[in-house]
Amino acid sequence: MLKKVLVTGGAGFIGSHVVDRLVLEGYEVRVLDDLSTGKLDNIQRHLSSGKVELVKGDIRDASAVKQSLDGVNFVIHMAALISVPLSVENPDLTFDINLLGTLNLLRSSIKEKVDRFVFVSSCAVCGDPESLPVTEQTRTNPISPYAESKLIGERYCLGFSERQLLNSVVLRFFNVYGPRQGMNDYSGVITRFIERCKQKLPLTIYGDGSQTRDFVNVKDVAEAVLASVKGGKAVGEVFNIGSGKHTSINELAKTIIELAGVNSEISYEKSRSGDIKDSYADISKAKMLLGYEPKVSFRDGLQSLLEEKMVVT
Repeated sequence: MLKKVLVTGGAGFIGSHVVDRLVLEGYEVRVLDDLSTGKLDNIQRHLSSGKVELVKGDIRDASAVKQSLDGVNFVIHMAALISVPLSVENPDLTFDINLLGTLNLLRSSIKEKVDRFVFVSSCAVCGDPESLPVTEQTRTNPISPYAESKLIGERYCLGFSERQLLNSVVLRFFNVYGPRQGMNDYSGVITRFIERCKQKLPLTIYGDGSQTRDFVNVKDVAEAVLASVKGGKAVGEVFNIGSGKHTSINELAKTIIELAGVNSEISYEKSRSGDIKDSYADISKAKMLLGYEPKVSFRDGLQSLLEEKMVVT
Protein backbone atom coordinates (compact mmCIF):
# COMPACT_ATOMS: atom_id res chain seq x y z
CA MET A 1 0.00 0.00 0.00
CA LEU A 2 1.37 3.38 -0.99
CA LYS A 3 1.98 5.92 1.73
CA LYS A 4 0.37 9.33 1.28
CA VAL A 5 2.21 12.52 2.20
CA LEU A 6 0.76 16.01 2.66
CA VAL A 7 3.16 18.85 1.91
CA THR A 8 1.91 22.25 3.03
CA GLY A 9 3.46 25.02 0.95
CA GLY A 10 4.35 22.36 -1.59
CA ALA A 11 4.05 24.69 -4.59
CA GLY A 12 6.77 26.93 -3.18
CA PHE A 13 10.45 27.00 -4.02
CA ILE A 14 11.63 24.47 -1.42
CA GLY A 15 8.34 22.62 -1.16
CA SER A 16 8.21 21.78 -4.86
CA HIS A 17 11.66 20.17 -4.69
CA VAL A 18 10.45 18.10 -1.74
CA VAL A 19 7.41 17.10 -3.81
CA ASP A 20 9.73 16.07 -6.69
CA ARG A 21 11.73 13.86 -4.35
CA LEU A 22 8.65 12.24 -2.78
CA VAL A 23 7.15 11.47 -6.19
CA LEU A 24 10.45 9.95 -7.33
CA GLU A 25 10.45 7.80 -4.19
CA GLY A 26 6.97 6.52 -5.04
CA TYR A 27 4.83 8.29 -2.45
CA GLU A 28 1.34 9.56 -3.15
CA VAL A 29 1.53 13.31 -2.62
CA ARG A 30 -1.05 15.94 -1.79
CA VAL A 31 -0.17 19.63 -1.64
CA LEU A 32 -1.96 22.23 0.48
CA ASP A 33 -1.04 25.70 -0.74
CA ASP A 34 -2.90 28.99 -1.06
CA LEU A 35 -0.53 29.94 -3.96
CA SER A 36 0.13 33.34 -2.41
CA THR A 37 3.85 32.79 -2.93
CA GLY A 38 3.94 29.27 -4.39
CA LYS A 39 3.65 28.77 -8.13
CA LEU A 40 1.47 26.23 -9.89
CA ASP A 41 4.18 25.85 -12.54
CA ASN A 42 6.48 24.32 -9.90
CA ILE A 43 4.30 21.20 -9.58
CA GLN A 44 2.25 21.33 -12.79
CA ARG A 45 3.90 18.30 -14.39
CA HIS A 46 3.00 16.19 -11.35
CA LEU A 47 -0.58 17.48 -11.34
CA SER A 48 -0.91 16.68 -15.05
CA SER A 49 0.42 13.14 -14.53
CA GLY A 50 -1.95 12.56 -11.61
CA LYS A 51 0.91 11.88 -9.19
CA VAL A 52 0.16 14.94 -7.08
CA GLU A 53 -3.18 16.33 -5.88
CA LEU A 54 -3.58 20.02 -5.04
CA VAL A 55 -5.85 21.43 -2.37
CA LYS A 56 -5.84 25.19 -2.77
CA GLY A 57 -6.33 26.61 0.69
CA ASP A 58 -4.91 28.22 3.80
CA ILE A 59 -3.47 26.32 6.77
CA ARG A 60 -5.66 28.50 9.01
CA ASP A 61 -8.81 27.23 7.26
CA ALA A 62 -10.14 24.22 9.19
CA SER A 63 -12.12 22.83 6.24
CA ALA A 64 -9.16 23.02 3.84
CA VAL A 65 -6.93 21.33 6.39
CA LYS A 66 -9.47 18.58 7.04
CA GLN A 67 -9.83 17.93 3.31
CA SER A 68 -6.08 17.84 2.77
CA LEU A 69 -5.45 15.39 5.63
CA ASP A 70 -7.89 12.73 4.46
CA GLY A 71 -6.03 9.41 4.25
CA VAL A 72 -2.63 11.01 4.89
CA ASN A 73 0.17 9.08 6.63
CA PHE A 74 2.80 11.81 6.85
CA VAL A 75 2.69 15.61 7.03
CA ILE A 76 5.57 17.85 5.96
CA HIS A 77 4.65 21.32 7.19
CA MET A 78 6.45 24.01 5.18
CA ALA A 79 3.75 26.66 4.72
CA ALA A 80 4.73 29.86 6.52
CA LEU A 81 5.34 33.55 6.24
CA ILE A 82 9.13 33.37 5.99
CA SER A 83 10.30 36.95 5.45
CA VAL A 84 12.18 38.46 8.40
CA PRO A 85 11.69 42.08 7.19
CA LEU A 86 7.97 41.49 6.62
CA SER A 87 7.65 39.87 10.05
CA VAL A 88 9.12 43.01 11.62
CA GLU A 89 6.68 45.15 9.64
CA ASN A 90 3.68 42.94 10.35
CA PRO A 91 4.18 40.68 13.38
CA ASP A 92 0.45 40.05 13.83
CA LEU A 93 0.14 38.46 10.40
CA THR A 94 3.32 36.45 11.02
CA PHE A 95 1.99 34.96 14.25
CA ASP A 96 -1.44 34.37 12.76
CA ILE A 97 -0.05 32.27 9.89
CA ASN A 98 2.96 30.66 11.55
CA LEU A 99 1.42 29.90 14.95
CA LEU A 100 -2.34 29.62 14.57
CA GLY A 101 -1.95 27.89 11.22
CA THR A 102 0.55 25.40 12.62
CA LEU A 103 -1.59 24.69 15.68
CA ASN A 104 -4.62 24.14 13.46
CA LEU A 105 -2.66 21.64 11.37
CA LEU A 106 -1.24 19.86 14.43
CA ARG A 107 -4.61 19.39 16.11
CA SER A 108 -6.17 18.14 12.89
CA SER A 109 -3.24 15.75 12.34
CA ILE A 110 -3.88 14.22 15.76
CA LYS A 111 -7.57 13.76 14.95
CA GLU A 112 -6.74 12.13 11.63
CA LYS A 113 -4.15 9.84 13.28
CA VAL A 114 -1.23 10.97 11.13
CA ASP A 115 1.82 8.73 11.60
CA ARG A 116 4.47 11.46 11.51
CA PHE A 117 4.57 15.27 11.42
CA VAL A 118 7.69 16.97 10.07
CA PHE A 119 7.91 20.65 11.01
CA VAL A 120 10.19 22.89 9.00
CA SER A 121 11.78 25.47 11.28
CA SER A 122 14.73 27.80 10.88
CA CYS A 123 18.22 28.50 12.17
CA ALA A 124 16.82 31.95 12.97
CA VAL A 125 15.50 30.57 16.27
CA CYS A 126 19.07 30.77 17.62
CA GLY A 127 19.49 34.44 16.77
CA ASP A 128 23.11 35.58 17.02
CA PRO A 129 24.68 32.46 18.53
CA GLU A 130 27.16 32.75 21.38
CA SER A 131 29.48 30.25 19.70
CA LEU A 132 29.89 28.59 16.30
CA PRO A 133 29.04 26.25 14.73
CA VAL A 134 25.38 26.21 15.78
CA THR A 135 24.33 22.89 17.30
CA GLU A 136 20.84 21.70 18.16
CA GLN A 137 21.69 22.48 21.81
CA THR A 138 22.71 26.08 21.10
CA ARG A 139 20.66 28.43 23.28
CA THR A 140 17.68 29.80 21.36
CA ASN A 141 17.45 33.58 21.14
CA PRO A 142 15.07 34.73 18.37
CA ILE A 143 15.52 38.36 17.34
CA SER A 144 12.59 38.73 14.92
CA PRO A 145 8.87 37.90 15.01
CA TYR A 146 9.49 35.30 12.29
CA ALA A 147 12.11 33.53 14.41
CA GLU A 148 9.92 33.72 17.51
CA SER A 149 7.01 32.18 15.63
CA LYS A 150 9.18 29.30 14.43
CA LEU A 151 10.52 28.61 17.92
CA ILE A 152 7.03 28.43 19.40
CA GLY A 153 6.00 26.16 16.51
CA GLU A 154 8.89 23.84 17.41
CA ARG A 155 7.70 23.72 21.01
CA TYR A 156 4.17 22.84 19.92
CA CYS A 157 5.47 19.94 17.82
CA LEU A 158 7.91 18.58 20.38
CA GLY A 159 5.34 18.95 23.13
CA PHE A 160 2.79 16.86 21.24
CA SER A 161 5.50 14.30 20.52
CA GLU A 162 6.60 14.09 24.16
CA ARG A 163 3.00 13.46 25.21
CA GLN A 164 2.80 10.75 22.51
CA LEU A 165 -0.06 12.53 20.77
CA LEU A 166 1.76 12.96 17.46
CA ASN A 167 5.15 11.68 16.31
CA SER A 168 6.97 14.87 15.35
CA VAL A 169 10.32 15.84 13.84
CA VAL A 170 11.78 19.36 13.68
CA LEU A 171 14.13 20.42 10.88
CA ARG A 172 15.98 23.72 11.24
CA PHE A 173 16.81 24.89 7.74
CA PHE A 174 19.76 27.21 7.25
CA ASN A 175 19.98 29.43 4.13
CA VAL A 176 18.42 27.38 1.34
CA TYR A 177 19.04 28.32 -2.30
CA GLY A 178 18.60 26.76 -5.71
CA PRO A 179 16.46 26.47 -8.85
CA ARG A 180 12.92 27.94 -8.75
CA GLN A 181 13.88 30.40 -6.04
CA GLY A 182 11.76 33.48 -6.60
CA MET A 183 12.86 37.07 -6.85
CA ASN A 184 10.86 39.65 -4.91
CA ASP A 185 11.26 42.32 -2.25
CA TYR A 186 11.68 39.73 0.48
CA SER A 187 13.67 37.04 -1.35
CA GLY A 188 16.97 35.69 -0.10
CA VAL A 189 20.26 37.45 -0.56
CA ILE A 190 21.38 35.17 -3.40
CA THR A 191 18.38 35.88 -5.61
CA ARG A 192 18.58 39.59 -4.85
CA PHE A 193 22.23 39.62 -5.93
CA ILE A 194 21.41 37.72 -9.13
CA GLU A 195 18.64 40.13 -9.99
CA ARG A 196 20.99 43.08 -9.50
CA CYS A 197 23.55 41.41 -11.79
CA LYS A 198 20.89 40.92 -14.46
CA GLN A 199 20.08 44.62 -14.30
CA LYS A 200 23.79 45.58 -14.22
CA LEU A 201 23.23 47.39 -10.93
CA PRO A 202 25.42 47.46 -7.78
CA LEU A 203 24.92 44.56 -5.37
CA THR A 204 23.63 46.01 -2.11
CA ILE A 205 24.97 44.57 1.15
CA TYR A 206 23.38 45.49 4.46
CA GLY A 207 26.18 45.94 7.00
CA ASP A 208 29.88 45.56 6.19
CA GLY A 209 29.54 42.20 4.44
CA SER A 210 31.60 40.28 6.99
CA GLN A 211 28.50 38.54 8.31
CA THR A 212 28.38 34.84 7.46
CA ARG A 213 25.70 32.37 6.43
CA ASP A 214 25.42 28.63 5.85
CA PHE A 215 24.09 28.27 2.29
CA VAL A 216 22.62 24.83 1.56
CA ASN A 217 21.34 23.66 -1.81
CA VAL A 218 17.65 22.84 -2.08
CA LYS A 219 18.39 19.39 -3.53
CA ASP A 220 20.30 18.47 -0.37
CA VAL A 221 17.47 19.85 1.74
CA ALA A 222 14.92 17.69 -0.10
CA GLU A 223 17.02 14.61 0.71
CA ALA A 224 17.02 15.59 4.38
CA VAL A 225 13.25 15.96 4.41
CA LEU A 226 12.80 12.54 2.83
CA ALA A 227 15.16 11.03 5.43
CA SER A 228 13.13 12.62 8.24
CA VAL A 229 9.98 10.94 6.92
CA LYS A 230 11.62 7.52 6.61
CA GLY A 231 14.13 7.57 9.48
CA GLY A 232 13.22 5.51 12.52
CA LYS A 233 15.44 7.56 14.85
CA ALA A 234 14.04 10.95 13.86
CA VAL A 235 10.91 11.19 16.03
CA GLY A 236 11.05 13.71 18.84
CA GLU A 237 14.32 15.18 17.58
CA VAL A 238 15.53 18.53 16.24
CA PHE A 239 18.00 18.54 13.33
CA ASN A 240 20.13 21.24 11.75
CA ILE A 241 19.89 21.07 7.95
CA GLY A 242 22.70 23.09 6.42
CA SER A 243 25.95 22.60 4.54
CA GLY A 244 28.12 22.75 7.64
CA LYS A 245 30.18 25.53 6.02
CA HIS A 246 30.14 29.31 6.33
CA THR A 247 30.40 31.98 3.64
CA SER A 248 30.63 35.74 4.14
CA ILE A 249 28.21 37.96 2.26
CA ASN A 250 31.19 39.74 0.71
CA GLU A 251 32.50 36.40 -0.58
CA LEU A 252 29.04 35.51 -1.88
CA ALA A 253 28.71 38.77 -3.79
CA LYS A 254 32.16 38.42 -5.39
CA THR A 255 31.50 34.79 -6.39
CA ILE A 256 28.17 35.64 -8.05
CA ILE A 257 29.75 38.55 -9.95
CA GLU A 258 32.54 36.22 -11.11
CA LEU A 259 30.26 33.37 -12.18
CA ALA A 260 27.79 35.73 -13.85
CA GLY A 261 30.56 37.35 -15.86
CA VAL A 262 29.44 40.90 -15.10
CA ASN A 263 31.16 44.01 -13.75
CA SER A 264 28.65 44.92 -11.04
CA GLU A 265 29.96 46.92 -8.12
CA ILE A 266 29.18 46.31 -4.45
CA SER A 267 27.49 48.97 -2.31
CA TYR A 268 26.88 49.00 1.43
CA GLU A 269 23.95 50.17 3.53
CA LYS A 270 23.23 50.03 7.26
CA SER A 271 22.27 46.71 8.81
CA ARG A 272 18.58 45.76 8.92
CA SER A 273 16.54 45.07 12.03
CA GLY A 274 16.25 41.37 12.81
CA ASP A 275 19.27 40.31 10.74
CA ILE A 276 21.72 37.82 12.29
CA LYS A 277 25.49 38.48 12.26
CA ASP A 278 26.95 34.99 11.92
CA SER A 279 25.54 31.51 11.55
CA TYR A 280 26.57 28.11 10.29
CA ALA A 281 25.48 24.63 11.22
CA ASP A 282 26.92 21.66 12.99
CA ILE A 283 25.22 18.89 11.00
CA SER A 284 26.77 15.92 12.79
CA LYS A 285 23.47 14.90 14.40
CA ALA A 286 21.64 14.83 11.06
CA LYS A 287 24.51 12.84 9.56
CA MET A 288 24.38 10.29 12.37
CA LEU A 289 20.61 9.82 12.79
CA LEU A 290 19.28 10.70 9.31
CA GLY A 291 22.19 9.68 7.13
CA TYR A 292 22.18 13.24 5.79
CA GLU A 293 25.16 14.18 3.64
CA PRO A 294 25.17 17.41 1.56
CA LYS A 295 26.45 16.69 -1.95
CA VAL A 296 26.06 19.92 -3.97
CA SER A 297 29.09 22.21 -3.75
CA PHE A 298 28.42 25.91 -3.27
CA ARG A 299 29.98 26.98 -6.59
CA ASP A 300 28.18 24.25 -8.52
CA GLY A 301 24.89 25.18 -6.87
CA LEU A 302 25.35 28.86 -7.69
CA GLN A 303 26.32 28.03 -11.26
CA SER A 304 23.13 26.00 -11.72
CA LEU A 305 20.97 28.79 -10.30
CA LEU A 306 22.66 31.42 -12.45
CA GLU A 307 22.07 29.32 -15.56
CA GLU A 308 18.38 29.01 -14.71
CA LYS A 309 18.11 32.78 -14.27
CA MET A 310 19.89 33.33 -17.62
CA VAL A 311 22.67 35.39 -16.10
CA VAL A 312 25.74 33.48 -17.24
CA THR A 313 27.29 35.02 -20.38
